[in-house]
Amino acid sequence: MTATVPETELVVGDAVIAGVAARAATQVPGVARLEPGVLGLVGHLARTGRHLWIGQEPVPSAGVRIRRAGGLLSVQVDLALTASGHAGEVGRAVQLAVTRAVAEHTGAEVDEVTVWVLDIEPERA
Repeated sequence: MTATVPETELVVGDAVIAGVAARAATQVPGVARLEPGVLGLVGHLARTGRHLWIGQEPVPSAGVRIRRAGGLLSVQVDLALTASGHAGEVGRAVQLAVTRAVAEHTGAEVDEVTVWVLDIEPERA
C-alpha cells in the first residue's frame, strides 16, 4: 500500500508581493521614495493596524498596489524621483526590477508593472 501525496497549491499573498515589489523599486537608482497617495495610505494604515493587532511586523509596501484579474497579476508602483532621475529610464528600470524580484522571491509571474511618477524632488544646493 502506497500513500498518495495530496496536491498542494502555494498562494503568495498580495501583501507579500507588494512588499517584494516595494523593496525592489526603492533599490533602483533615481527612486527617492514610494508615494502611497491618499487611497494607498488609507489601505496601508489599515493593513499595518491589522498586522500590529495580531502581533506581526507589517511589510513596508505603501505606494504599491496589487491587482489580480482573470489569472493576471498587475503591480502599480507610485513613486517620487530624485532630481537626477530621468522619468522614462527610471520607470523602465523599476518595471524590470519589480518583475524580476517578484518572480525570483515568490514564483509569481507579473503580467504588468505600471509606474506612476507622482513627484520629482528638487535639486538641493
